[in-house]
Amino acid sequence: MKVAMRRNLIETALGVVVLAAATLFLIITLKTVGNGGGAVYQMIAEFNRIGSLKIGNDVRVSGVPVGEVVSVDLDENTFKAKIKFDVFSAYKFPVDTVAVVGSEGLLGGNFIELIPGGSPDELEPGDILEFSQDAVDISRLLGKFMFSTAEDKDSNR
Repeated sequence: MKVAMRRNLIETALGVVVLAAATLFLIITLKTVGNGGGAVYQMIAEFNRIGSLKIGNDVRVSGVPVGEVVSVDLDENTFKAKIKFDVFSAYKFPVDTVAVVGSEGLLGGNFIELIPGGSPDELEPGDILEFSQDAVDISRLLGKFMFSTAEDKDSNR
């Protein structure tokens, strides 16, 4: 009986070790594949309105993830949202690149969409993007649309 219990205990411990190793391997693989295993560099954009943009949200170009948001702060002088984000070093962007706060939809989260410009000059690590477009407040737009539709119906009576 003791031999069987001891054997079960050893098998259980071995199973836990194998599961932990497999989980660790999976996490490392996903992180490495996510950024191509390469380094990143940081850029900064300032916005008047960022919606629900948070640390860890994607930075995308044409819908393809190329980085992530690493810092969301308020500039004490301009009172604008100052967003720092990392971009994979494999990608270089023109100085006239536009940063837009995009939305996944009504209930989805936000992300930063980079729209590359046509300048031959490239942004350097730590540069502040000159051009940005704020998040669209979908609930406010929906409210205006519903209110204007109700007014139109009332004026037709």
